[in-house]
Amino acid sequence: MSEQYFVTLDKIIEKHGLEEVYLPKPAGEIKILTNEVNRPGIVLTGYTAYFDPLRIQILGWTELGFLQNMTSPKRSEALGYWLGLHPAAAVVTRGLEIPDYFIKACEAYEVPLLRTEEETSPFQASLIGYLNRELAPRITRHGVLVEVYGEGVLIIGESGAGKSETAIELIKRGHRLIADDAVEIRRVSDSVLEGSSPSNIRHFIELRGIGVINARRIFGMGAVKLTEKIDMVLQLEDWDATKAYDRLGLDNVYTTILGVKVPAVTIPITPGRNLAVIVETAAMNNRQKKMGYNGARELMHSLGVDNMEPNDKEMEIWENS
Repeated sequence: MSEQYFVTLDKIIEKHGLEEVYLPKPAGEIKILTNEVNRPGIVLTGYTAYFDPLRIQILGWTELGFLQNMTSPKRSEALGYWLGLHPAAAVVTRGLEIPDYFIKACEAYEVPLLRTEEETSPFQASLIGYLNRELAPRITRHGVLVEVYGEGVLIIGESGAGKSETAIELIKRGHRLIADDAVEIRRVSDSVLEGSSPSNIRHFIELRGIGVINARRIFGMGAVKLTEKIDMVLQLEDWDATKAYDRLGLDNVYTTILGVKVPAVTIPITPGRNLAVIVETAAMNNRQKKMGYNGARELMHSLGVDNMEPNDKEMEIWENS
Protein backbone atom coordinates (compact mmCIF):
# COMPACT_ATOMS: atom_id res chain seq x y z
CA MET A 1 0.00 0.00 0.00
CA SER A 2 1.35 3.45 -0.94
CA GLU A 3 2.12 5.86 1.90
CA GLN A 4 -0.56 8.45 2.69
CA TYR A 5 0.88 11.96 2.81
CA PHE A 6 -0.80 14.94 4.43
CA VAL A 7 -0.27 18.61 5.19
CA THR A 8 -1.68 20.24 8.31
CA LEU A 9 -4.03 23.18 8.00
CA ASP A 10 -1.76 25.51 9.97
CA LYS A 11 0.89 25.25 7.23
CA ILE A 12 -1.68 26.18 4.58
CA ILE A 13 -2.84 29.12 6.70
CA GLU A 14 0.73 30.35 7.12
CA LYS A 15 1.69 29.82 3.47
CA HIS A 16 -1.33 31.68 2.05
CA GLY A 17 -1.85 34.22 4.82
CA LEU A 18 -5.38 33.02 5.63
CA GLU A 19 -7.56 34.54 8.32
CA GLU A 20 -8.93 32.08 10.87
CA VAL A 21 -12.65 32.76 11.20
CA TYR A 22 -13.53 29.52 13.01
CA LEU A 23 -11.55 26.42 13.92
CA PRO A 24 -13.11 23.45 15.76
CA LYS A 25 -9.63 22.49 17.05
CA PRO A 26 -6.03 23.69 16.61
CA ALA A 27 -5.11 24.00 12.93
CA GLY A 28 -2.01 21.85 13.48
CA GLU A 29 -4.27 18.90 14.28
CA ILE A 30 -6.35 19.19 11.07
CA LYS A 31 -4.93 17.11 8.23
CA ILE A 32 -5.49 17.77 4.51
CA LEU A 33 -5.10 14.55 2.57
CA THR A 34 -5.83 15.47 -1.06
CA ASN A 35 -4.43 17.99 -3.53
CA GLU A 36 -7.85 18.53 -5.12
CA VAL A 37 -10.15 21.40 -4.16
CA ASN A 38 -13.84 22.05 -4.76
CA ARG A 39 -16.34 24.87 -5.28
CA PRO A 40 -19.55 23.62 -3.66
CA GLY A 41 -22.13 25.31 -5.87
CA ILE A 42 -23.91 22.19 -7.09
CA VAL A 43 -23.83 20.58 -3.63
CA LEU A 44 -25.75 23.58 -2.25
CA THR A 45 -28.61 22.61 -4.56
CA GLY A 46 -28.84 19.19 -2.91
CA TYR A 47 -26.83 17.09 -5.39
CA THR A 48 -24.28 15.35 -3.14
CA ALA A 49 -23.27 12.37 -5.29
CA TYR A 50 -19.51 12.14 -5.89
CA PHE A 51 -18.80 14.78 -3.25
CA ASP A 52 -15.35 14.33 -1.71
CA PRO A 53 -15.29 15.57 1.91
CA LEU A 54 -11.47 15.46 1.96
CA ARG A 55 -11.25 18.48 -0.34
CA ILE A 56 -10.89 22.08 0.77
CA GLN A 57 -13.99 24.04 -0.31
CA ILE A 58 -13.59 27.47 -1.94
CA LEU A 59 -16.41 30.02 -1.98
CA GLY A 60 -16.54 33.35 -3.79
CA TRP A 61 -19.19 35.84 -4.89
CA THR A 62 -21.20 33.18 -6.74
CA GLU A 63 -21.65 30.81 -3.80
CA LEU A 64 -22.31 33.49 -1.18
CA GLY A 65 -24.66 35.34 -3.53
CA PHE A 66 -26.55 32.11 -4.22
CA LEU A 67 -27.04 31.55 -0.48
CA GLN A 68 -27.98 35.19 0.17
CA ASN A 69 -30.81 35.05 -2.38
CA MET A 70 -32.43 32.03 -0.70
CA THR A 71 -35.13 32.13 1.91
CA SER A 72 -33.93 31.32 5.41
CA PRO A 73 -35.40 27.76 5.45
CA LYS A 74 -33.95 26.95 2.02
CA ARG A 75 -30.59 28.38 3.03
CA SER A 76 -30.45 26.25 6.17
CA GLU A 77 -31.35 23.21 4.10
CA ALA A 78 -28.65 23.98 1.50
CA LEU A 79 -25.97 24.48 4.14
CA GLY A 80 -27.08 21.23 5.76
CA TYR A 81 -26.65 19.35 2.45
CA TRP A 82 -23.10 20.63 2.18
CA LEU A 83 -21.73 21.00 5.70
CA GLY A 84 -23.43 17.79 6.82
CA LEU A 85 -20.88 15.96 4.66
CA HIS A 86 -18.14 17.45 6.90
CA PRO A 87 -15.74 18.92 4.29
CA ALA A 88 -12.10 19.37 5.33
CA ALA A 89 -12.30 23.18 5.42
CA ALA A 90 -14.02 26.14 3.77
CA VAL A 91 -12.24 29.24 2.46
CA VAL A 92 -14.06 32.45 1.51
CA THR A 93 -12.15 34.51 -1.08
CA ARG A 94 -11.89 38.21 -2.00
CA GLY A 95 -12.08 39.21 1.66
CA LEU A 96 -15.87 39.02 1.42
CA GLU A 97 -17.96 39.65 4.51
CA ILE A 98 -19.13 36.32 5.92
CA PRO A 99 -22.75 36.34 7.12
CA ASP A 100 -23.46 35.29 10.71
CA TYR A 101 -25.67 32.39 9.56
CA PHE A 102 -22.74 30.98 7.59
CA ILE A 103 -20.37 31.18 10.56
CA LYS A 104 -22.95 29.61 12.87
CA ALA A 105 -23.56 26.77 10.40
CA CYS A 106 -19.82 26.02 10.23
CA GLU A 107 -19.66 26.03 14.00
CA ALA A 108 -22.66 23.69 14.25
CA TYR A 109 -21.07 21.16 11.86
CA GLU A 110 -17.51 21.82 13.13
CA VAL A 111 -16.13 22.73 9.71
CA PRO A 112 -13.03 25.01 9.73
CA LEU A 113 -13.78 28.40 8.17
CA LEU A 114 -11.04 30.62 6.73
CA ARG A 115 -10.85 33.77 4.63
CA THR A 116 -8.40 35.19 2.12
CA GLU A 117 -8.08 38.60 0.43
CA GLU A 118 -7.07 36.93 -2.84
CA GLU A 119 -9.45 36.60 -5.77
CA THR A 120 -10.99 33.18 -6.27
CA SER A 121 -9.20 31.84 -9.37
CA PRO A 122 -5.65 32.96 -8.42
CA PHE A 123 -6.10 31.59 -4.90
CA GLN A 124 -7.43 28.29 -6.21
CA ALA A 125 -4.48 27.92 -8.61
CA SER A 126 -1.98 28.81 -5.88
CA LEU A 127 -3.53 26.39 -3.39
CA ILE A 128 -3.58 23.51 -5.89
CA GLY A 129 0.06 24.12 -6.79
CA TYR A 130 1.06 24.13 -3.12
CA LEU A 131 -0.90 20.96 -2.35
CA ASN A 132 0.55 19.23 -5.43
CA ARG A 133 4.05 19.74 -4.04
CA GLU A 134 3.25 18.96 -0.40
CA LEU A 135 1.25 15.80 -1.13
CA ALA A 136 3.29 14.52 -4.07
CA PRO A 137 4.54 10.90 -4.12
CA ARG A 138 8.18 10.96 -3.05
CA ILE A 139 11.34 9.00 -2.45
CA THR A 140 14.74 9.86 -0.96
CA ARG A 141 17.82 8.66 -2.82
CA HIS A 142 21.58 8.94 -2.43
CA GLY A 143 23.08 11.45 -4.83
CA VAL A 144 23.78 15.10 -5.57
CA LEU A 145 21.38 17.53 -7.26
CA VAL A 146 22.77 20.64 -8.93
CA GLU A 147 21.42 23.28 -11.28
CA VAL A 148 23.65 23.65 -14.34
CA TYR A 149 22.73 26.22 -16.99
CA GLY A 150 19.12 26.01 -15.84
CA GLU A 151 19.03 22.21 -16.03
CA GLY A 152 18.47 20.13 -12.91
CA VAL A 153 21.15 17.42 -12.97
CA LEU A 154 20.91 14.50 -10.55
CA ILE A 155 24.38 12.97 -10.11
CA ILE A 156 24.42 9.44 -8.72
CA GLY A 157 27.06 6.77 -8.18
CA GLU A 158 28.79 4.71 -5.54
CA SER A 159 30.26 6.38 -2.46
CA GLY A 160 33.66 7.84 -3.30
CA ALA A 161 32.85 8.29 -7.00
CA GLY A 162 33.42 12.04 -6.74
CA LYS A 163 29.85 13.38 -6.67
CA SER A 164 30.42 15.96 -3.94
CA GLU A 165 33.78 17.06 -5.37
CA THR A 166 32.10 17.56 -8.75
CA ALA A 167 29.38 19.63 -7.05
CA ILE A 168 32.00 21.88 -5.43
CA GLU A 169 33.72 22.46 -8.77
CA LEU A 170 30.36 23.26 -10.39
CA ILE A 171 29.57 25.76 -7.63
CA LYS A 172 32.96 27.41 -8.22
CA ARG A 173 32.02 27.67 -11.91
CA GLY A 174 28.82 29.59 -11.08
CA HIS A 175 26.24 26.80 -10.82
CA ARG A 176 24.04 26.04 -7.81
CA LEU A 177 23.70 23.25 -5.27
CA ILE A 178 20.27 21.91 -4.31
CA ALA A 179 21.13 18.76 -2.35
CA ASP A 180 24.13 16.66 -1.38
CA ASP A 181 24.11 13.06 -0.15
CA ALA A 182 20.30 12.72 0.22
CA VAL A 183 17.94 14.01 -2.46
CA GLU A 184 14.20 14.16 -1.78
CA ILE A 185 12.41 13.55 -5.08
CA ARG A 186 8.74 14.40 -5.53
CA ARG A 187 6.48 13.77 -8.53
CA VAL A 188 4.64 17.08 -8.66
CA SER A 189 2.84 16.19 -11.91
CA ASP A 190 2.60 13.29 -14.34
CA SER A 191 5.74 14.49 -16.15
CA VAL A 192 7.68 16.58 -13.62
CA LEU A 193 10.02 15.53 -10.81
CA GLU A 194 11.21 18.08 -8.27
CA GLY A 195 14.24 17.56 -6.05
CA SER A 196 15.18 19.17 -2.75
CA SER A 197 17.31 18.56 0.31
CA PRO A 198 16.13 17.39 3.74
CA SER A 199 15.97 20.54 5.89
CA ASN A 200 18.44 19.24 8.48
CA ILE A 201 21.29 18.84 5.96
CA ARG A 202 20.38 21.62 3.52
CA HIS A 203 23.39 23.45 1.99
CA PHE A 204 25.90 21.07 3.64
CA ILE A 205 28.46 19.07 1.61
CA GLU A 206 30.75 16.32 2.87
CA LEU A 207 34.25 16.30 1.39
CA ARG A 208 36.46 13.37 2.34
CA GLY A 209 39.65 14.61 3.99
CA ILE A 210 38.14 18.03 4.78
CA GLY A 211 34.86 17.20 6.43
CA VAL A 212 31.46 18.88 6.26
CA ILE A 213 31.22 22.41 4.85
CA ASN A 214 28.30 24.81 4.44
CA ALA A 215 28.17 25.78 0.77
CA ARG A 216 25.95 28.78 1.42
CA ARG A 217 28.33 30.19 4.06
CA ILE A 218 31.48 29.66 2.01
CA PHE A 219 30.28 30.48 -1.52
CA GLY A 220 27.31 32.78 -0.81
CA MET A 221 23.55 32.71 -1.35
CA GLY A 222 23.99 32.57 -5.12
CA ALA A 223 25.58 29.12 -4.81
CA VAL A 224 22.50 27.35 -3.45
CA LYS A 225 18.85 26.81 -4.32
CA LEU A 226 16.00 25.18 -2.39
CA THR A 227 14.36 23.12 -5.14
CA GLU A 228 14.90 22.27 -8.78
CA LYS A 229 13.19 20.22 -11.44
CA ILE A 230 15.11 17.05 -12.35
CA ASP A 231 15.85 17.26 -16.08
CA MET A 232 18.42 14.48 -16.36
CA VAL A 233 20.24 11.78 -14.37
CA LEU A 234 24.00 11.42 -14.67
CA GLN A 235 25.50 8.20 -13.30
CA LEU A 236 29.20 8.07 -12.41
CA GLU A 237 30.87 4.67 -12.48
CA ASP A 238 34.43 3.33 -12.58
CA TRP A 239 35.72 2.69 -16.07
CA ASP A 240 35.08 -0.89 -17.15
CA ALA A 241 37.26 -1.91 -20.11
CA THR A 242 34.88 -4.77 -20.92
CA LYS A 243 31.86 -2.50 -21.20
CA ALA A 244 30.80 -0.77 -24.42
CA TYR A 245 30.03 2.87 -23.62
CA ASP A 246 27.91 5.05 -25.88
CA ARG A 247 30.23 7.08 -28.11
CA LEU A 248 27.67 8.74 -30.39
CA GLY A 249 24.72 9.64 -28.21
CA LEU A 250 22.34 8.82 -31.04
CA ASP A 251 20.05 6.72 -28.85
CA ASN A 252 17.78 8.27 -26.25
CA VAL A 253 18.47 6.65 -22.87
CA TYR A 254 15.99 7.10 -20.02
CA THR A 255 15.50 5.96 -16.48
CA THR A 256 12.16 5.88 -14.67
CA ILE A 257 11.74 7.54 -11.29
CA LEU A 258 8.31 7.45 -9.62
CA GLY A 259 6.78 6.59 -12.98
CA VAL A 260 8.38 9.55 -14.82
CA LYS A 261 10.90 8.96 -17.63
CA VAL A 262 14.05 11.08 -17.26
CA PRO A 263 16.98 11.30 -19.72
CA ALA A 264 19.98 9.41 -18.33
CA VAL A 265 23.71 9.35 -19.11
CA THR A 266 26.45 7.04 -17.79
CA ILE A 267 29.87 8.67 -17.34
CA PRO A 268 32.86 6.33 -16.88
CA ILE A 269 35.43 7.70 -14.43
CA THR A 270 39.15 7.59 -15.15
CA PRO A 271 42.01 9.63 -13.63
CA GLY A 272 42.33 13.06 -15.24
CA ARG A 273 38.74 13.43 -16.47
CA ASN A 274 37.28 16.85 -15.65
CA LEU A 275 33.88 15.79 -14.33
CA ALA A 276 32.61 19.35 -13.85
CA VAL A 277 33.18 20.17 -17.52
CA ILE A 278 31.57 16.87 -18.53
CA VAL A 279 28.49 17.64 -16.42
CA GLU A 280 28.23 21.12 -17.95
CA THR A 281 28.47 19.65 -21.45
CA ALA A 282 25.91 16.94 -20.66
CA ALA A 283 23.48 19.58 -19.33
CA MET A 284 23.84 21.79 -22.41
CA ASN A 285 23.52 18.79 -24.73
CA ASN A 286 20.37 17.66 -22.92
CA ARG A 287 18.91 21.14 -23.31
CA GLN A 288 19.67 21.13 -27.02
CA LYS A 289 17.96 17.75 -27.43
CA LYS A 290 14.85 19.09 -25.71
CA MET A 291 14.86 21.94 -28.23
CA GLY A 292 15.06 19.48 -31.13
CA TYR A 293 18.77 19.41 -31.95
CA ASN A 294 20.87 16.24 -31.80
CA GLY A 295 24.57 16.57 -32.64
CA ALA A 296 24.94 12.85 -33.38
CA ARG A 297 22.14 12.96 -35.95
CA GLU A 298 23.74 15.97 -37.64
CA LEU A 299 27.05 14.06 -37.81
CA MET A 300 25.32 11.04 -39.38
CA HIS A 301 23.67 13.33 -41.91
CA SER A 302 26.98 14.95 -42.84
CA LEU A 303 28.45 11.46 -43.33
CA GLY A 304 25.57 10.52 -45.60
CA VAL A 305 24.02 8.07 -43.12
CA ASP A 306 20.43 9.25 -42.89
CA ASN A 307 18.72 5.95 -42.05
CA MET A 308 19.97 5.75 -38.46
CA GLU A 309 17.04 6.71 -36.27
CA PRO A 310 17.48 7.05 -32.52
CA ASN A 311 16.06 4.33 -30.31
CA ASP A 312 14.68 4.71 -26.82
CA LYS A 313 16.49 2.66 -24.17
CA GLU A 314 15.70 2.20 -20.51
CA MET A 315 18.43 2.30 -17.87
CA GLU A 316 17.86 0.87 -14.38
CA ILE A 317 19.39 2.98 -11.62
CA TRP A 318 17.11 2.21 -8.68
CA GLU A 319 14.41 -0.24 -7.86
CA ASN A 320 11.21 1.81 -7.97
CA SER A 321 7.92 0.53 -6.65
